[in-house]
Amino acid sequence: MREMESTRPSPIHRDDSPLPEVFIYGGGKVGRGLSRAIRDAGLPVTLRPARDGLPAEPIEADLVILAVRDRDIAPCAEALRDRRLVGHRDVAVVHCAGALGPEALAAVRGGRVSVAQMHPMISFASPSFAPFLERGQLHVDGDPGAVRAARSLGVRLGMTPRTFPGLDRVAYHAAAGLVANGAAALAAAGVDLLERAGIERKTAAEMLGPLLRTVADNVEVLGVPDALTGPVRRGDAAGVARHLETLRRLAPHLVPFYVAAAATQLPLARALGEAPPDAFDAIQQALDGIGQSH
Repeated sequence: MREMESTRPSPIHRDDSPLPEVFIYGGGKVGRGLSRAIRDAGLPVTLRPARDGLPAEPIEADLVILAVRDRDIAPCAEALRDRRLVGHRDVAVVHCAGALGPEALAAVRGGRVSVAQMHPMISFASPSFAPFLERGQLHVDGDPGAVRAARSLGVRLGMTPRTFPGLDRVAYHAAAGLVANGAAALAAAGVDLLERAGIERKTAAEMLGPLLRTVADNVEVLGVPDALTGPVRRGDAAGVARHLETLRRLAPHLVPFYVAAAATQLPLARALGEAPPDAFDAIQQALDGIGQSH
């Protein structure tokens, strides 16, 4: 059997266009993470925390990134317009919200100002830790000029810019949150269980981080359902039953979490078909039995 070759995209894409001046307003997790990545890519960037307020003088930048909370984007656009902080030169103004389109910036659009949504599908968890952006996805939508500027920045950061016409942005954002935040919650459950198994908490987190990274690699390269592993994929009803028995003994509060996760895996396992249908039926019966007992 021939080994599958990796189909990962190359980590860095070069762009020979002039270096853009970037101004980021918002010094939280996203603003600081983007600022570090942009600086590491060799681009000039200015970061201004929102607590300092907008600058008094016009912003001298080619790309202005509003890395603020969703509710603050439209008021910020109005302030940029009313104070004439942009528009004296060609500039792209973008925001980083996943659920809001470019219309959130409508107040500042016009003349020499183009606007866009620029949402990195990346988990920014701490202002003191910059996540790895290379191979990340960047959703860009809006005016042509702002889209070009955002896409160019994304390429320089090693990301893949994408535009999806007619995108349901709330569903898109919910999917991102389900995976990013659901994975963090799942890891917390795993740490809890490893502690109860006798492993120190910090070590448990250090063990699960690399595991999650390999899952991410499998999802990216193999896709779904092929990224699935474990007893459900194998149709191992006895293994699932042993897991449930141990969970009921050590961590009964995690049983519903396990049952929900296993139930979500079952259609994937059936699609892969690595066990006969009755094996998956037995897993379903075990999960149903747990549900009826709660």
